[in-house]
Amino acid sequence: MKKTIKTSTFSIAGFDRKNGDLGIAVQSKFLAAGAIVPNIRAGVGAVATQALANPAYGPDGLELLAQGKTPQEAIEELTGKDKDSAHRQVGIIDVHGRSASFTGEECLDWAGAISGENFSAQGNILVSRATVEAMVETFESSTGELADRLLKSLQAGQKAGGDKRGQQAAALVVYREKGGYGGLTDKYIDLRVDDDPHPIDRLADMLSLFYLYFSPREVKQIPLKGSTLLEVKELLRKYELFTGPINEDFNEDFKEALLTFYYQENFEERLPEGREIPEDILDYMKKRA
Repeated sequence: MKKTIKTSTFSIAGFDRKNGDLGIAVQSKFLAAGAIVPNIRAGVGAVATQALANPAYGPDGLELLAQGKTPQEAIEELTGKDKDSAHRQVGIIDVHGRSASFTGEECLDWAGAISGENFSAQGNILVSRATVEAMVETFESSTGELADRLLKSLQAGQKAGGDKRGQQAAALVVYREKGGYGGLTDKYIDLRVDDDPHPIDRLADMLSLFYLYFSPREVKQIPLKGSTLLEVKELLRKYELFTGPINEDFNEDFKEALLTFYYQENFEERLPEGREIPEDILDYMKKRA
């Protein structure tokens, strides 16, 4: 008899009408689930494939959406030609906010999904339906960046019970047109925890680091003058980047040392403009010095 392994997984796919972001957050008792479940194409849609996952559902589903198919039509075509569709689960959302989901009749309990405008939440081998309901309620009631809303939804789903077998891997992927590193790709956020006893907590830490290094959000800018300038010079000295006098002279040696710090710590996406320093980077300097 052929033996199959089913991933106990819960995920949510979401769309942000304000800026076109498309994203998926997932947690599973399955190694590196983030390598299989989320599939996204900016300007097209997102596909979460799970249970006895068919990895082809991702690229094939996105191609169907790109051809003009609705999420429901895409699911019908994907499952209609798949002899093992009874074991599959998939959630799809498109760039118009339309969504659909499918849970095969052979998926292990609890298994099901809730799809609505701008989201699709699904799970299998869960403690109960409460996990999916919590994800939906949190997504619909939260505001802010799509990445934050998806993460909060994942946290709510885990708090409501999560999957029966526990935790192992989690991922958060968000696509934004030209939102990738250097504006050269659409992959805005791609964070994965492949094997950890508390993957969602670790994922939250990683998202905070992402905002620190690549933050597009508004952060308070602290003028580099007076006591702040003196403090930053002292900190740069601890980093062994500045050897000049600790005074209020905003000179070339100081500017070069500060720029070196930015590059050394991988803050090149947040290079300073003028005589200011972002508050979160200043906090980072204090903690790491």
